[in-house]
Amino acid sequence: MNTHKEIKSDKIPELMRDIGARSKAASIILAEAKNSQKDMALAQAAICLRNSIKHILTENDKDLEYGREKGLDAAMLDRLKLDEKRIEAMAAGLETICTIPDPINKILEEWDRPNGLLLQRVSVPIGVIGMIYESRPNVTADAAALCIKSGNAVILRAGSECLHSAQAIAECLHQGLKIADLPADCVQLVPTRDRSAVGEMLTMTDFIDVIIPRGGKSLTKRIQDESRVPTLLHLDGNCHTYIHKAADLDIAKTVLLNAKMRRVGICGATESLLIDEEISEKFLPILADELIKAGCEIRGDKISQKLDSRIKQASEEDWYTEYLDAIISVKIVVNEAEAIAHINHYSSHHTDAIITTDISVARQFLREVNSSIVMHNTSTQFADGGEFGFGAEIGIATGKLHARGPVGAGQLTTYKYIVHGNGQVRP
Repeated sequence: MNTHKEIKSDKIPELMRDIGARSKAASIILAEAKNSQKDMALAQAAICLRNSIKHILTENDKDLEYGREKGLDAAMLDRLKLDEKRIEAMAAGLETICTIPDPINKILEEWDRPNGLLLQRVSVPIGVIGMIYESRPNVTADAAALCIKSGNAVILRAGSECLHSAQAIAECLHQGLKIADLPADCVQLVPTRDRSAVGEMLTMTDFIDVIIPRGGKSLTKRIQDESRVPTLLHLDGNCHTYIHKAADLDIAKTVLLNAKMRRVGICGATESLLIDEEISEKFLPILADELIKAGCEIRGDKISQKLDSRIKQASEEDWYTEYLDAIISVKIVVNEAEAIAHINHYSSHHTDAIITTDISVARQFLREVNSSIVMHNTSTQFADGGEFGFGAEIGIATGKLHARGPVGAGQLTTYKYIVHGNGQVRP
């Protein structure tokens, strides 16, 4: 079923320039908005989401049918699917963002110079954010809300699979903005599945200040290769859980099962398990029992296969793979040094965890693993802006510049320097 009316390809450049110009104009107004205004927009959007559950689910059904026609697998369909619980989570996320202090016009640093000048580094909005994402309709609410809170206008380009759902959610955001007397153009959704719209966004340096992609490797690579607009990349989540020889077995079982199987299709799901050789004979069969019982396929190295015949042979490619499915790779390591080296080589530098009661080893792991998020004795599925207290996230940044880890409202700001004088001139 495809009830969406497409825009002719030759009209896309004109459409995108118009969206860009309106976003730029709206960003100037939003940058000056009071925090109370921004919070009102989000609170009213949350009310609208709750009042629009039936409509949103109807639109989501259209997307699910379209996704099935496209041959999306079960993990992708799970990402796409909305229900009352997920819509409530979106609304609650907006309300949580309202409780966050205003990230704009904060004095980040202040100092005096010998000549009497007072210098301040002050947070300001970036301007216009271009958000390009796939499959997850909830990103529409999360990204828009964080941009509103941080004083940025946003242009949302949803994946073709979730366009109906995204439009229904965007309508609620527009309603909230209007009630708060802010321009609806602060949040604009590209109204086409035509991929040429993405190409246009990547060249819109006059209107868009930063592009944030959230999707698969092909989308990210295209943006890396083609974008003339600066990018804040959200790469894949090849996350690891390392069970050290001093791990508590009960904690290891509980955490690993949650980290892998709670939701297999999210970027914070553990994709690779490392176990110290010293405990592998005892631990691995028990952990394998839990995983297999939960429906997970296990692919391992030769040592792990000898310890449990149910484990299939892993290839070199498996160590690099983000499965987004009920599959996990397993490697037996000699010690923490080998585990850290393996993670730093194969990880996508998203989220990696250690399970151990040895505080010294935990500190070494947390210090030496070169990832955006490192964890001790907890599930990698906590790699989420909402769980970090950000209300929501626009993605997990795996690079090292500007922002790293969950990107919330505070990370969608830049800064400027303000210099106060009383008549000083430079000699």
